[in-house]
Amino acid sequence: MNAGEIEKCIDAFGTDIYRFCLKLCADKADAEDLYQQTFLKALETEWTLDWESNPKALFFSLAHNLWKSDRRKQARRSTIAPCSNFDDEMETRLCSEESIEENYFQKELIAKVRQIVQALPEKFRVPLILFYLSDCSIEQIAVIIKKPPGTVKSRLFKGRSLIKKRLEDAGYER
Repeated sequence: MNAGEIEKCIDAFGTDIYRFCLKLCADKADAEDLYQQTFLKALETEWTLDWESNPKALFFSLAHNLWKSDRRKQARRSTIAPCSNFDDEMETRLCSEESIEENYFQKELIAKVRQIVQALPEKFRVPLILFYLSDCSIEQIAVIIKKPPGTVKSRLFKGRSLIKKRLEDAGYER
């Protein structure tokens, strides 16, 4: 790909890719690095981009594969020399029209859901993030994670069930 095509891709769906990177990494600095690595990798390859097919899925797949590769590298390194990350989670901004109590409880619930989603196994977390936060269809997710659509559907169902069960166990009932 050339720089013009990459620039066009960034304009077309760069924010979706960045949001996906942010949800995968759960850290702004790591997400920015992953975002840049994704487009740099695309620039380094000699692919020709077919705008008739789904180029957005290609970039989601690139980001996901780079993230998995980085996690494997970190796992290998942590066995040699463990390290920890002390960054605070991002604050969620809510509407100011709500009361202070509702605002507090809403932030608490969002933090709990974020914690539960980050604790889910990768095979459930990635489809949930792609489906709900990146608005990918089941077919697009199937291409990105290289699994059949039926598997994606079952992982989405199981992921939602796990989130619901863990919220109920924590005392959040609807």
